[in-house]
Order: sequence, then structure tokens, then C-alpha cells
Amino acid sequence: MTVNLLDFDAEGLTAWFAEQGEKPFRARQVLRWIHRSGVADFDAMTDIAKSLREKLKAKAVVAPPAVVSDKLSDDGTRKFLIDVGNGNAVETVFIPEDDRGTLCISTQAGCALDCAFCSTGKQGFNRNLTVAEIIGQLWHANRMLGAIRQPGVDDSGERVISNVVLMGMGEPLANYDNVVAALKLMLDDNAYGLSRRRVTVSTAGMVPAMDRLRMEVPVALAVSLH
Repeated sequence: MTVNLLDFDAEGLTAWFAEQGEKPFRARQVLRWIHRSGVADFDAMTDIAKSLREKLKAKAVVAPPAVVSDKLSDDGTRKFLIDVGNGNAVETVFIPEDDRGTLCISTQAGCALDCAFCSTGKQGFNRNLTVAEIIGQLWHANRMLGAIRQPGVDDSGERVISNVVLMGMGEPLANYDNVVAALKLMLDDNAYGLSRRRVTVSTAGMVPAMDRLRMEVPVALAVSLH
């Protein structure tokens, strides 16, 4: 059975590599290729031994959800429609500003909360997105916006995507485990290396999960009130 490596944060990927008899530094190498460089083809991971590349091709894939449409507005806002299967699609939005570039990411297909101020709840709830489907939105946006970082190149300068907000379709804290794994990838220096001050989780106010998030991944929190 093949696994989708986009479903693993660093800890999970290291554990999976250990099960394959591989050392932790191999997991870090692959993590950088997938997330920093946006590579999905194992043969393109040139500093990894050929034997390991062959093993990865037999046992794993890097499979983000498919982008079905890409629309650019006059103000520079760019909207991606992401196919997550079974007739479900979610939206990812890039909003450019003078001092930042913000990507708004979805975490569920539909939403069960039905908040009065939000149209998503009117559609009903279909399912939680997987880690691959959540982080895959950032993976795609980096590639499509030309934000890929090359191996060995210093990336201390300005980024195309400097901020991420989990404020798209769904209640992030109702999909807690998958959201936390995706957040860890966003902050990981071997993946996207974003500042925790520039990653925001928007919630309708799920207090126990807010407390857990503060302990596990203390990113910025926005609470929507009505």
C-alpha cells in the first residue's frame, strides 16, 4: 500500500522512514524537497541515494489535491478551486498587499457549525480535509505563484507568501489533528519556515481546542464573534 508523504509532518515522516530502515536525516532531506522545493518526483531528489528513490517510488507518492480552476482578479487576488474528491471542492485565496502576501486556506469540505455570518455552513458538512489536502493548498500556491525555494539557496529575503490564515471553508479546530500537523509543517524550517506570528487560525470559538492549540502549536488565533 502506498502512502502519501504530504500527510506527514516532520515527526510522522521520520517515524515512517524509520519503519523503512532509513535514518532520520533522510526524512529531513525528503521533507525539504517536497515542501521547500515543491518537488513531487522522487527521481528529481538528486541528493538522495538511487536505492532510496526506488524504494520511495514503490511505497510512496507526493499527491496534492488537484487544482481545477485558477482565477486572477483585477486587484491581484488569486483564487484557486481545489478538487478534494466525491464532488467536493474547496477554495484557496491568495491576497497580495504592499507589505505581505496572505494565503487563505480551507480545512473542511463544508462546515457543521452554520454560523449566521458565514455562507459555508449553509452548504452542510461533508468531511474533514486530510493533512495532504490542507498543506497541499500551500504546496500548490507556492508553485503557481513562483515562490519555490531552490535547494541550498538562502531564503531570508521577502517571500511571496508571507502569511497563512486558516479562514477558508470549515472550522479548523473541528479538524484538530490534521490542522495541527499542517501547522507544524508551515512552521518547520525544513518545510515552509513561516513565523508563528504570521500563521493564524480562525475559529468560531471552540474553547477546549483553543487551549490545546496554545500548548501544541502557539500560532496566532482569531475568534469570529457574531
